Amino acid sequence: MGPIIDSAPITLRPAHGELRTSLEQLAQLYRHDMSEFLGHLPAADGRFAFSNLPLFFDEPGREALLIQYGTAPAGFILTRPTLEGETSISAFFVVRALRRRGVGQQAALHLLCSRPGAWAIAFQEANAGAARFWRGIATAAVGSAWHEETRPVPPPAPANLPHDHWIFLSTGTQGLADA
Repeated sequence: MGPIIDSAPITLRPAHGELRTSLEQLAQLYRHDMSEFLGHLPAADGRFAFSNLPLFFDEPGREALLIQYGTAPAGFILTRPTLEGETSISAFFVVRALRRRGVGQQAALHLLCSRPGAWAIAFQEANAGAARFWRGIATAAVGSAWHEETRPVPPPAPANLPHDHWIFLSTGTQGLADA
């Protein structure tokens, strides 16, 4: 039996060594959740493909972070640099038992505000929970100093994928916005 949900510290840890295995397992849950919006089906072995995941462990500039709730793995964040110089949050996942409990908000704000700079965050508008979450995070981090754009998913993605919605913001050393 896993830990009982009460109140525990939220930490972000680079997913090296045994933490990589935890993140890879959580990535299957993430891909399952996203299948609702992107139409992905599991392969014959029952696993969802995530061919870009190894890049976040091996490619310079990319990062895989495990979100921990106390000592329990609670989710993950994958980041990468964009050609325009922002840091993109390529994937963000929190296990269902900890959603709407502030875990994701705390992890996202900690990441954005502890690493000053330009950020780009993509989400699917059809994923109403993600849309609300990221708009709320942007406002909590920088007030109204953010903007949103809709862009097609670049090739080699299938042409029938819905367009990505992107939030762009810059965090500074001052911390959270006064909201």
